[in-house]
Amino acid sequence: MAPDVPPSLLIRHTRTRGLRRWLPGVSMLRHYDRSLFSQDLTAGLVLTTLLAPVGMGYAEAAGLPAIYGLYATIVPLLAYAIFGPSRILVLGPDSALTALIAATILPLAGGDAGRAAALAGMLAILTGAISILAGLARFGFVTDLLSKPIRYGYMNGIALTLLIGQLPKILGFSVNGGNLLESAVDLVQGIQNGRTNGTACAIGFSCLAVILAVRQWAPRLPGVLIAVVGATLAVALFDLDSQAHISVVGALPQGLPALQIPTVTAAEFTTLCTGAVAIALVSIADMSVLSRIYALRGGYYVNANQELVALGIANVATGLFQGFSVSSSASRTPVAESAGAKTQVTGVVGAVCIALLLIFAPRLMNHMPTAALGAIVISVCSSIIEISEVRRLYHLRRGEFFLSMVCFLGVAALGVIHGIFIAVGFALLAFIWRAWRPYCAVLGRVDGMKGYHDITRHPEGRRIPGLVLFRWDAPLFFANAEIFREHILRAVSEAPTPTKRIVVAAEPVTDVDITAADMLTELDAELHQAGIRLCFAQMKGPVKDRLKRYGLFDKIGTEYFYPTIGQAVDRYLNRYQVEWHDWEDDLKQK
Repeated sequence: MAPDVPPSLLIRHTRTRGLRRWLPGVSMLRHYDRSLFSQDLTAGLVLTTLLAPVGMGYAEAAGLPAIYGLYATIVPLLAYAIFGPSRILVLGPDSALTALIAATILPLAGGDAGRAAALAGMLAILTGAISILAGLARFGFVTDLLSKPIRYGYMNGIALTLLIGQLPKILGFSVNGGNLLESAVDLVQGIQNGRTNGTACAIGFSCLAVILAVRQWAPRLPGVLIAVVGATLAVALFDLDSQAHISVVGALPQGLPALQIPTVTAAEFTTLCTGAVAIALVSIADMSVLSRIYALRGGYYVNANQELVALGIANVATGLFQGFSVSSSASRTPVAESAGAKTQVTGVVGAVCIALLLIFAPRLMNHMPTAALGAIVISVCSSIIEISEVRRLYHLRRGEFFLSMVCFLGVAALGVIHGIFIAVGFALLAFIWRAWRPYCAVLGRVDGMKGYHDITRHPEGRRIPGLVLFRWDAPLFFANAEIFREHILRAVSEAPTPTKRIVVAAEPVTDVDITAADMLTELDAELHQAGIRLCFAQMKGPVKDRLKRYGLFDKIGTEYFYPTIGQAVDRYLNRYQVEWHDWEDDLKQK
């Protein structure tokens, strides 16, 4: 072991191979003991108190009957326990996906709950297939497309969408709006027309107050469970479902979910594929971040591509057993961790408890009010909304703030799927813009500072007569090749003395494509006719290799590629016998 490397760091980055890599849960059982099981059992029982109500609430938010939220809770926990590399990550229905699922399946279902469930199942299978293919192809890097500004924007958009979608449940009526604007209009009209149910309001807002109060002042208590049990008991004791006409979940179907391969038409399949791409992108990004955080905390290594495979298998299995798309949970994983979870056996305990509920006590939810489920989802909105971070973007980087707002408005106005794709498109355009017109500078010497520095930031910088030192802070490729030429020629024309040589400080140049190479050939010929020699300094080896393959290395001349700017300056001073006494001392400091 290297003496300077902490042992924990070596353990954290130890890769597994063979069967242990593909079935990390099975591999974990080889080292499992009774002391771990007692902690996982306790954590699993605590986690169960949150899994059932949250799962049903998210199913309602996705436009599905509550029972499918329990199906989508059991299966992914079991699948991830076998294939997932993270030790305590909890998978299941997620707030970030519910709006995406609803936006994809509800327009196709036409109000048919059974059809919506079948569409949601196929959507989960497609999402899983995309995740598996991404993992096998080592495409974990695609999550980089979802930058923080984009994630802030879509999370805020989703939070607003969930809030508007769940408020009618708390108020005691339903709306038929297909998008956020229509739902908001129906919500306002419902309030104005007196459709509000006072008893449902009292239950919903009381549950919301309990959840938020417990989260603030007693975070270790199961606030969601307390609120749901209290609301259910109130409905049962006072017969509020018949007396006050409030909506309840009702008795759940008894038994476990059956294997069922959903069928869809070709047109539906095409629409579902679009939604599956968006859901996969969002769930992969969230899971990658959350998995990385808990791996660092636990001091172990997580293979990012195996995470994608495990996420995909969990989604495919969920879709085949009447569930819907799932992802990692940023709300339930901390509960498992704080309860003392050590391994994925915690999730298995939670799944078994939910299964036992469906087998032996399906009528336990008979009096659970849907207003309580709406309160659960709305309480999640307060935890996923990002206000302070967006404000920080506004003060620190205005362009990224506007990108976040574009994503937010796109999600709110056009729907979650379209909003995310629009935001990703703008992010790519912003990246291309920065690479298209990168920062560049003419360099000079500054008293008391080593090296060569941007003269626009250091106007006192001194320049060598006849020599232009030019830095380009980006790869050279087809989009910025002509801009590079323009800046080079402008630097030559604006030099205080006639230019004999221009040296490109090429350390930031990480690539040169064929279009840029042809431009350099033309630029070298153009400068040569004007009596100016084009040179390069600090160019990286791989970039030099590309220029050699292009034949450009020999055209310009191997002697005009210098390891350092200092050597390029030294050669120039010796070649042209420039007499400037200040530079002799400067060269000694290089």
